[in-house]
Amino acid sequence: MEFNLADLFENAVDAFGDRECIVAEGKRRTYAEMDARANQLAHHLTKNGIGPGAHVGIYAYNSVEWVEALWAVFKIRAIWININFRYVEDELRYLFDNAELDALIYQRQFAPHVATLRGGLPKLRHTIAIEDGSGADRIDSVDYETALGGESTERDFGPRSADDLYMLYTGGTTGMPKGVVWRHEDVFFALGGGIDQVDGGRVDRPEEMVEKGIGIPQAVFLPIAPLMHGATQWSVMGGSLIGRKNVLVANFDADEIWRLVGAEKVGGVMITGDAMGRPLVEALNENFAKYDLTSLGAVVSSAAVFSPVVKDEFFEHLPNLVITDSIGSSESGGNGVAIITKGNTAMMGGGPTVRAGANAHVLDENLDPVEPGSGVVGKLARSGNIPLGYYADPVKTAETFVEKDGVRYSMPGDFARLEGDGTITMLGRGSVSINSGGEKIYPEEVESAIKSHPSAFDALVIGVPDERWGNRVAAVVQLRPGANLELDDLQAHCRQKIAGYKVPRELHCVSHVERSPTGKPDYRWAKQIATGELME
Repeated sequence: MEFNLADLFENAVDAFGDRECIVAEGKRRTYAEMDARANQLAHHLTKNGIGPGAHVGIYAYNSVEWVEALWAVFKIRAIWININFRYVEDELRYLFDNAELDALIYQRQFAPHVATLRGGLPKLRHTIAIEDGSGADRIDSVDYETALGGESTERDFGPRSADDLYMLYTGGTTGMPKGVVWRHEDVFFALGGGIDQVDGGRVDRPEEMVEKGIGIPQAVFLPIAPLMHGATQWSVMGGSLIGRKNVLVANFDADEIWRLVGAEKVGGVMITGDAMGRPLVEALNENFAKYDLTSLGAVVSSAAVFSPVVKDEFFEHLPNLVITDSIGSSESGGNGVAIITKGNTAMMGGGPTVRAGANAHVLDENLDPVEPGSGVVGKLARSGNIPLGYYADPVKTAETFVEKDGVRYSMPGDFARLEGDGTITMLGRGSVSINSGGEKIYPEEVESAIKSHPSAFDALVIGVPDERWGNRVAAVVQLRPGANLELDDLQAHCRQKIAGYKVPRELHCVSHVERSPTGKPDYRWAKQIATGELME
């Protein structure tokens, strides 16, 4: 075996064939069933000219078909492309063109977008539609079940390589989405479980992944975010390599999440920060007694700010819960985790303070390591197993993937501080930081302070032009139902949490804060609200 993702999955199938692999929207697949159907789809794609290196888009809500498709594409050494189902026509046109799609597997309700864009995609030669009951015209696409029908369930594919490629498109929340290109072996160690994020232990042999799941009860995990997001992709893929049962939902609904925890005996739930965490605790506040949460032992958060106040609310209902707050990015993989139990949720900086992961560094502007405890703000970097670069973008690749003294680093732009004990405090992405009077302000820190106010449900912070200071801090806040909030009240509250120069100078109250389906903030939208370019 190689450290190839299809090889690793097939090894898990051989070990855990009768176990349930995926539960999604009423459908279930065992490992053996998942493998057989992925083989059928792989044979269909091969017969239609899709082979090693081809780009296959997946454009759908979470479903068993999404997961079958990802394994099918890996099996034939092709590359699947995650597509954001919330994108509108111009954004989709950019992504489809940039990714140079050869094939597309899409949910039938999205057929009108596909029909509109298809003519401008000369490389796109095959499309498959997943039935969803929408009744949309499939144009000339093949029905998904028809594509599988009659195809062989055998694994008669050629050998694969650890150098096969995986691509993950970023969310595009601070610019146009970019395709991050990884080797299978590198991404396995960065995101797939090859390196333990808690103790730093590294897998020596591919077979070790299956060995982790043999002889122990099957773990059940529910990652809530869409599969178009890297965190859920790797929760499902990494979990599948060790025999875990993965529970998926097509749309986020807090009541349904808690119902599923009880029905499927879920041991761990993965969220993306406050955007999911706060509605979940609100549901517990209203209906805790109606849920069976006896199986739940862990909540894992990644990719977005998870405020201490929200963590504390989880602990009020579930005092024995273990919360894991992790940091990472599409361009670097995991960079560290914080294991949090009741009583130690105090906020430090803008983001979490975590134990540094393997090969994680904080570097200064000269790419030299920051001295622990110096208070110097540097940039988070990762060496070792990192991506090859951005797809078809040598300029951005050169900016993000840098080398010094023979060591290559991934530096996506996150500012951080290295504490005296070697832990890392995340401060925020440099592209959205605010420079006010020469002081650098990180929105995530101010947002955490705002969201601790009892009237605030969600918040985004941006900089708006100021004649004297260059920029001033503006807050776009979603209030709780029936709540009121005035700027002076918010400022007084924030001054108890953060330095005076970070306190918001403007307040814009909105009915809801715009975020991606994964909970990532839409700072462009927030700035348009604050500057009056966009009315809610």
